[in-house]
Amino acid sequence: MTDTSADLVILGGGSGGYACAFRAAELGLSVVLIEKDKLGGTCLHRGCIPTKALLHAAEVADSARDADQFGVRAALEGIDIDGVNKYKDGVVAGLYKGLQGLAKAHKVTLVEGAGTLVDAKTVEVNGTRYTGKNVVLATGSYSKSLPGLELGGRVIASEQALNLDFIPEKVVVLGGGVIGVEFASVWRSFGADVTIVEALPHLVPNEDEFVSKRLERAFRKRGIKFKTGVKFTGATPSAAGVSVSLENGETYDADLLLVAVGRGPNTAGHGFDAAGVHMERGFVRTDERLRTNLPGVYAVGDIVPGLQLAHRGFQQGIFIAEDIAGLNPQPIDEAGIPRVTYCHPEVASVGLTEAAAKEQYGSVETFTYDLAGNGKSQILKTQGAVKLVRATDGPVVGLHLVGDRVGELIGEAQLIYNWEALPEDVAPLVHAHPTQTEALGEAHLALAGKPLHVHG
Repeated sequence: MTDTSADLVILGGGSGGYACAFRAAELGLSVVLIEKDKLGGTCLHRGCIPTKALLHAAEVADSARDADQFGVRAALEGIDIDGVNKYKDGVVAGLYKGLQGLAKAHKVTLVEGAGTLVDAKTVEVNGTRYTGKNVVLATGSYSKSLPGLELGGRVIASEQALNLDFIPEKVVVLGGGVIGVEFASVWRSFGADVTIVEALPHLVPNEDEFVSKRLERAFRKRGIKFKTGVKFTGATPSAAGVSVSLENGETYDADLLLVAVGRGPNTAGHGFDAAGVHMERGFVRTDERLRTNLPGVYAVGDIVPGLQLAHRGFQQGIFIAEDIAGLNPQPIDEAGIPRVTYCHPEVASVGLTEAAAKEQYGSVETFTYDLAGNGKSQILKTQGAVKLVRATDGPVVGLHLVGDRVGELIGEAQLIYNWEALPEDVAPLVHAHPTQTEALGEAHLALAGKPLHVHG
C-alpha cells in the first residue's frame, strides 16, 4: 500500500519540482512528487532541450552551407526534417530515461495525475489525498496567445512548432523575445523566409539596448526580416496558410504564424485560489524565501513572478529543499541569474542593463569590447561584442554578450557579477589563448585602465 504522507509533497515535476525532490531526498526527507505528464516538464519535453537540439541542427546546416569560407568543399543538399526530429527526440528520450533513474535512485515517490491543492498540507490526485509537512507548488507555465487569437491549424505555439513534419517556406513569428528569435533563427537556417513582428521598439526587448541592436544587425545580414514598434491586429487562416495584419496597414501572407508572446503561469484548475493562496494576475505571490501566505506552502519556477527560466526554477527548488531542511540558504538574487538566447548569433547576459544600473546607482561606467579583436571569434567567423556595466568606482553590475557560443562564457560572467568583482579583480586573471573567454579578460583589462587589444 502506498504511503500517502511525507515530509514534502511537490505538485509538478518540472525543473523546479524535481530539483526540490532530489535535494530534499538527499537531505533525508521523504518526498511525494506529483506530475500529470512526464517527469522533466516543459523544459525537457517541450522547451529548452528540444529547441536547442533544433538550433544545433540549424548550426550544422549553416556550417555545411558556408563551408567554402573555411576552405572545405561541402554542400547542403537539404534538410531531412524526419531525421532532425529523430535526433531531437532521441536527445529528449535519453535525458528522460536518466531522470527517471535518478528519481528511483533518490527513492522519490512518483504519482501520476493532475493534483489539486486542498489545504496547506494536502494535495488530491485522482481521489487520493497526499499529506505533507510542507507542500511545494511547481506547476509551470503554458504558451500564451493574444485576445481573439486562437491557436490551431496554421496558427501555432512553440509546442506545435517543435513537432512540425515539414519546413515552412514562409513564416511570421509574432513576438521578438527569446522564443520568437530562436525559432526564427532555426527556420532561417533551414531555408525559410522569416518575418518577426514585435510591438516593442527592439528585438529581445528585455536585454540591454546594445544587445538588441547587435542582434538586429546580425539578423538583417542573415536575411531575417523584422518589424518592431508595430502592433499585430489580426490573423486570417485558410487551408493554405495565414494572412497576418498589422496596425500600420501592412499584411503578410505565410504558411504559418508562430505565436511567441510569452508564457503564462499554469495555476488555474489546481485549487490554489480555493485553498487561500495569495495570487496576483495568475501568479503565486511569495516572499524572498519563496514562501506563500499559507504556512508550510512554497512556490517555485514559472508560477512565481520573475524570469521564466528552467535554471531559475531548478535553483529555487534546491533552495526550498535546503530551507525546509534547516540549512538556512541565502535568498537567490534574481539579477544574478544568467540569461541566454540560443539564436545565431547567441545572446547572453547577467546582472543589470545600463538603464537599470543608472536607475539603481546613478552613475555608471561602461566598456564595449568588439569580438573583432578576439582570435577565437575570428577563427569561428562570428561577429559580436562584450559590454560591461560598472557602478562608478565600484563592482561590475552587468555583463552583456553577443556572438556565436557566448552562452558558454556566461559561467564566468555570473561569477563576476555574483561575487561583486571589481574590474581590477578580474584583470589579473589568466584567460587561455585562443579562447572567447579572453574577450571577458580584455574587457576587464580595459575597464581597469590597462587596455591592450583595444583600438581608439
